[in-house]
Amino acid sequence: MLVFKKTKIMLKLKIPLSQKDISKLKIGDRVLLNGTVFTARDKAHEFLLRNNFKKIKNSVIYHCGPVVKGAKIIAAGPTTSIRLNPFTPGLIKKYGIKAIIGKGGMDDSVRKALKGKSVYFAAIGGAAVLYAELMKIKNVYKKELGMTEAMWELEVKDFPLIVAMDSKGNSLYDKVYRESKVIFQKLIKN
Repeated sequence: MLVFKKTKIMLKLKIPLSQKDISKLKIGDRVLLNGTVFTARDKAHEFLLRNNFKKIKNSVIYHCGPVVKGAKIIAAGPTTSIRLNPFTPGLIKKYGIKAIIGKGGMDDSVRKALKGKSVYFAAIGGAAVLYAELMKIKNVYKKELGMTEAMWELEVKDFPLIVAMDSKGNSLYDKVYRESKVIFQKLIKN
């Protein structure tokens, strides 16, 4: 039997995120994010680690390769974050990244790098067109990398997210895995 818990209120957060904001967040919190985010995929991460791009200091990175037509975002869903694991601890350290948005979670090296500094927000895969309606283009950097690999500076309004990895070292993915394992063990015993 499925039991639905009473839903929590969504927290409204304004970028730039303060350390106080970050430390209050816990896994499972639902957030509406407002302010400036920067998209970054593989090539942008490599560029950021090799160079000094001051604009991204203390900012929010969105693992996304948006589809843009003219000056309008057509689709801007999250890309799988796990492949960006090797770059992320270095970016958090170098730029003081306050939050990362993506899908699918990240590994223990990232979880440790987030501790006391940053959070990982999960965005919903498959909602690219809906997300596009919540953002406007402010600027684009590294156009030569191509549309999806360029770094887009976006203004987001009421961007819905879930805290999937908090600054205390907790992971919603780990929690779900542990709980699922217990349920699975009960099922195979029957």
